[in-house]
Amino acid sequence: MNILLLGSGGRESTFAWKISKSPLCKQLFIAPGNAGTGQYGTNVDIKATDFSKIKDFVLENSISMVVVGPEEPLVKGIFDFFAADSALSAVPVIGPSQAGAELEGSKNFSKAFMRRHLIPTAASATFTKHSLQEGLAYLEEHPLPVVLKADGLAAGKGVLICQTTEEAQKELEEMLNGKFGDASNTVVIEEFLDGIELSVFVLTDGVSYKILPEAKDYKRIGEGDTGLNTGGMGSISPVPFADAEFMKKVEENIIKPTVHGLKVDQIHYKGFIFIGLMNVKGEPYVIEYNVRMGDPETESVLPRLDSDLVELFQAVAEQRLDDVELKISNKTAATVVLVSSGYPGNYLKGKTVSNIEHIKGSTVFHAGTILEEGQVKTDGGRVLAVTALGDTMFDAVQQAVADAGRIYFDGRYFRSDIGFDLL
Repeated sequence: MNILLLGSGGRESTFAWKISKSPLCKQLFIAPGNAGTGQYGTNVDIKATDFSKIKDFVLENSISMVVVGPEEPLVKGIFDFFAADSALSAVPVIGPSQAGAELEGSKNFSKAFMRRHLIPTAASATFTKHSLQEGLAYLEEHPLPVVLKADGLAAGKGVLICQTTEEAQKELEEMLNGKFGDASNTVVIEEFLDGIELSVFVLTDGVSYKILPEAKDYKRIGEGDTGLNTGGMGSISPVPFADAEFMKKVEENIIKPTVHGLKVDQIHYKGFIFIGLMNVKGEPYVIEYNVRMGDPETESVLPRLDSDLVELFQAVAEQRLDDVELKISNKTAATVVLVSSGYPGNYLKGKTVSNIEHIKGSTVFHAGTILEEGQVKTDGGRVLAVTALGDTMFDAVQQAVADAGRIYFDGRYFRSDIGFDLL
């Protein structure tokens, strides 16, 4: 079959790598893709949110399946766009409906969903500009630290942890006055959960589900988890503390009621559910839902998948996921992300990347890269993700760090301590 993959980051590079391995995939197209995705298929100069151009391309190239990488097309309703068009409705879209995408598109919606279906999460209250005074008063009584979240999509920047009441009140006013644009027209104030984070990934056909390998990502720019928050400096899978007992709690208390809740609420959902969790003294709590795979967790999760990903997607589209066996490698995957100087602030672009071909035992997934006159150039804050598989976490981390060090571009930076907290 001909498959169209939407997106241009490290997650999509990993999807392209995995999809291209499937004997079920005849031709793979990536829109818009990056400098690395072209080795697995054909890059197409179409934005992932340009539904009209996507329609034309799907029809002209006999596309049999559309796989959606990032959240924005889902929140904007690409599934519904296909479903409502008689020329497109037979083409399966791997990703939820617009109503399902609200789990990520609106923090307030996801909180209400969790309360309705008795899914453990932090206590919260929601405020708008019209209820600012109530919000300020609410913060007066709230224990510290306190978490403020922009309701809408804010490119991963809309979550603030405040240590004082004065700071929280100031930030609430700024958020409601447009600090994160329309995304913070509504703000969710949430209790701070003290624990260890991890990410759990579920693939569902709307009735049944498969639990993919879990992962832990590292968001701070500096060694030892210091400095500014980024989109993710690396990831590890599996996560040692996510043992059978803990994962049973996750499945019973969170995954089952989430999938059942979507069904009860009559929300059409065929795709990934990313569950951001906090392990609080052995008990799992949901921090957030995403409606797609994470980045850079995908770069650690998919290399551990021994199953044919396209076969899984077909089963999702045909609502027979229960019939397909999920095969997972027992190896550990470690991912180290190479970023541009200045990231996550203003960063360098247009720098030539060299020595990718010199890596020894890892796979390189492109994130923020472009091709210019046959040369790979940096074009984003997160440039490359280097993933190694090993029999132990130490082996995997050691290999990924060594290979990251072999790649060069001006201003290159990476953390060499990914996974050290788990060793």
